[in-house]
Amino acid sequence: MSIENTSIAKDNTIRTSQLKLANIARLIVNQRVNKAVEQLKFSNKRVSQNVLKVLNSAIANAENNKQLDIDHLYVCLLYTSPSPRD
Repeated sequence: MSIENTSIAKDNTIRTSQLKLANIARLIVNQRVNKAVEQLKFSNKRVSQNVLKVLNSAIANAENNKQLDIDHLYVCLLYTSPSPRD
């Protein structure tokens, strides 16, 4: 996996626990993008809609900025980290 073939999107404003995000992350990591989008669309978890927005942003970045083919994309990594306490 080279840096030329990766696309990144992030959201620092998702307000939920790290455990809930990690459960959603386990659903979509190492899957093709179209299957991951379908998993998130039909998930009953509230946070899945926020993750779907970030995934769609990463897909758009890959298509427009890196000129990558959408049909060959897959979710390689998805990081969740606790927010700093104010």
